[in-house]
Amino acid sequence: MQNQEDLRLELERLRAENLALKSEKKSPTAREISFKVAEKGGLSVYGLGRFPVTLYKEQWVRLLDKEQDIRSFIKSNEEKLKSRE
Repeated sequence: MQNQEDLRLELERLRAENLALKSEKKSPTAREISFKVAEKGGLSVYGLGRFPVTLYKEQWVRLLDKEQDIRSFIKSNEEKLKSRE
């Protein structure tokens, strides 16, 4: 069995770890966006929401080719679209 000092040190360590984890989860927009190659070869984007967005290479290229259309759509539908901020 651990003595009191060991338990106190473990409790301090766990509190610090808990605080660090909580600060990482402040808001979805505060998370850094990162990329990963998924198991089946798709490109997964992390940090946009709770779950990653995974598309295959050609899907990402098609989506990126539509950047101006997406921006125009967002601008013309601004009053209907919700923001998480």
